[in-house]
Amino acid sequence: MNEEKREGDRRPLVEDYLGTRARVYGTEQAILVGVDLEGHNEDLLGELESLADTAGIPTLATVVQNRFRPDGATFIGKGKTEEVGALADEVGADVVIFNNDLSPGQARNLEEALGRKVIDRTQLILDIFAQRAATKEAKLQVELAQLRYLLPRLRGWGEALTHAGAGIGTRGPGETKLEIDRNKIHRRIHAIEKRLRTASDERAERRKLREKSDVPQVALVGYTNSGKSTLLNQLSGADAFVENKLFATLDTLVRRGPVAAGREALFIDTVGFIRDLPHQLVPAFAATLEAARYADLILHIVDVARPSAVDDFHSVEETLQKEVFSKGDERPPVLNVLNKIDIAPDFAIREFEGVAISAKEGLHLDVLREQISSLVYSGDRELVLLVPYTALRSLPLFRAKGRVEIVDYVADGARVRGRFSNDEVATAEAAGCRITSLSSATPAA
Repeated sequence: MNEEKREGDRRPLVEDYLGTRARVYGTEQAILVGVDLEGHNEDLLGELESLADTAGIPTLATVVQNRFRPDGATFIGKGKTEEVGALADEVGADVVIFNNDLSPGQARNLEEALGRKVIDRTQLILDIFAQRAATKEAKLQVELAQLRYLLPRLRGWGEALTHAGAGIGTRGPGETKLEIDRNKIHRRIHAIEKRLRTASDERAERRKLREKSDVPQVALVGYTNSGKSTLLNQLSGADAFVENKLFATLDTLVRRGPVAAGREALFIDTVGFIRDLPHQLVPAFAATLEAARYADLILHIVDVARPSAVDDFHSVEETLQKEVFSKGDERPPVLNVLNKIDIAPDFAIREFEGVAISAKEGLHLDVLREQISSLVYSGDRELVLLVPYTALRSLPLFRAKGRVEIVDYVADGARVRGRFSNDEVATAEAAGCRITSLSSATPAA
């Protein structure tokens, strides 16, 4: 009886045209499978297990295979497929998740051989994005990525795509229905693309408003779960959602915070990057990519406590180079922020150049603010201005708390010392102020 049940469970499972088999659900449990084509990855499935945990899927077992090249039919070969199937029977797994991207044919062959749902790394990441997207734009971006991924995986074989009733199981009706489904998906893709173009235009308008404010924009980028949201909260006093899981933040968040006396910046939190970012997800990073492209400064947050910190760092750099900036683009300066030094070994911190901090513990944030200020307000000059009394009362820049100080009073007005941008000097001169001397004194705190 058990043998008959097992054979029944192994009936062909074809990925259905609605994409149900491309999703994972909280009631499912998984086996993780990874193929190491380079032969030196000691923690091949560590990140995949974290992704599964983020999706709410417990991992029952892991299987790692070393190969020179993937098997064309099943990626892992016939023998390993049988091994994975036996293990899935033993532990009672509902789904097998591959760390490698599978072709539509490989996924179909594996499902038929294993009698279980098979998804790959890209599908898992898409599913996490679908679960966590909060804004309308993010939801549309994720849906678009899912549709583009599923479209080439529609197939017209077997009963899954045929009309029910009258024993119809021939190829014709299935293919006819398949074409209808494809047309529906294409129409939905076009509709989403149109709505996202409108959203992009709206983002451009919001960006222009921020640029007019003369407040520098600082984009926080980094590998997923590197501590960007925690740092945003520390720098701005915001209450951005923080969770010790991958992709805790999917929507761009902008908050204002001080960087020096009388000086502020707009800090832009972004979705975390990930190694081998699926191409289908690049559009879902649109707001993040734009935030980095138009920023006055990029803070690259590096979790130096992670064993893979160096690889994570290079993955983010590669994504910025390939997906954000084109050749000839004027790029903003990048400041590396080495986070989690409270739990990182010293040798790991020495691998990088940058400002070492702990966002969670609030360590060395004053040093970080000084570095940010020196980069985004690099054009500031320390001057002594003779300010008429009328301008002293009317110009807001002379009331900036802590950034300027009155040296003394004279008949024509007050002598004020502080750090000023060229635009502020021009505004002051238009109001009747004039530079009286350069100060070699220490800048106002």
